Amino acid sequence: MHRKASLILLALAVFFTALSPLLRWYAFPRLAKIPANQYQDMVLEAKNATLLDYNNLQAKTVSKVTIVQTLKGNVEAAKKIDKTAGRDVVVWDGLSYVQGPDGKMVSSIPERYIFDAHSQEPVHATGEMVDGDPVKRDGIEFKWPFLTQKRDYEYFDAQTRTTNPIHYKGTQNFRGVKVYYFEQTIPWTKVPLPKTMPVKGITPEDVAKTGTTRWYTTVRKFWVEPVTGAPVYGEELHKEELRGGTLLSGRAKVTAFAGDVKMREDYIKHTVALVKSNRTLVLLMVSYLPWGFLTLGLLLLALSLYLEARSRRPEDPAPTEVHEPEPVTA
Repeated sequence: MHRKASLILLALAVFFTALSPLLRWYAFPRLAKIPANQYQDMVLEAKNATLLDYNNLQAKTVSKVTIVQTLKGNVEAAKKIDKTAGRDVVVWDGLSYVQGPDGKMVSSIPERYIFDAHSQEPVHATGEMVDGDPVKRDGIEFKWPFLTQKRDYEYFDAQTRTTNPIHYKGTQNFRGVKVYYFEQTIPWTKVPLPKTMPVKGITPEDVAKTGTTRWYTTVRKFWVEPVTGAPVYGEELHKEELRGGTLLSGRAKVTAFAGDVKMREDYIKHTVALVKSNRTLVLLMVSYLPWGFLTLGLLLLALSLYLEARSRRPEDPAPTEVHEPEPVTA
């Protein structure tokens, strides 16, 4: 009986011990993925910002500039690219919509971002673009990979259409969540004018004919939860200028926009709660279950060996009866 139970426990020990690395190294890369149909939006605000009044081309201080960013998963486009890429791909159709305090549009820039569903590495395919211009990303954008490391990453900047390092600056605690802080500085760079201009009837080509150009710089900051790779908070010290040309009436430059862009409070709370929930799911696959199965396998192995040893122990000899000698008679 002991030997039969020992063999059953040994089989279970082998099963759970083998399941531990399989869950971490085989199942995790196949199960931890960004859904192809994911939709998310984010509202950011720059209070007491500087904004260009395009009616008189004078910069003025306004109470607030609002940036609405949306990312919508394009399932049909992802399925087409999956077939040629040979892996699960996510296609995000994004839009960055900027409006002034009066609700009027300042800029509207669409974007298509194509990336690997698990690693977040960019996947190059037809349709990858920013504001209608084809681009080829060489770094991450919007999201870090699962199990983010304490190191620098390459991050794509949509304004300049270039990839630059974003530097790991340390570990912090953000509203009860352990995060990695990253920072990227984009120096003053000449960038294209948005194809959708805030003044009706004026096109980027019309502005280009005047010789006026658009320049941009930013300090980009992200607080990233390392298990999920999701930013729980983001901030940008953003500046734009128009420089030169006849449009500025002899002025060398004028500020088009300048402000400290921050996530709105309600979106911070929602993001933190969502990341905490997703963090638990990822930890189940990379830590809790693998280590739990390994520990269980070792315990079952020890119990199996104990029962096997019990089954091999010799039985105690049965006690013998002592008989009194019968009397001998003559």
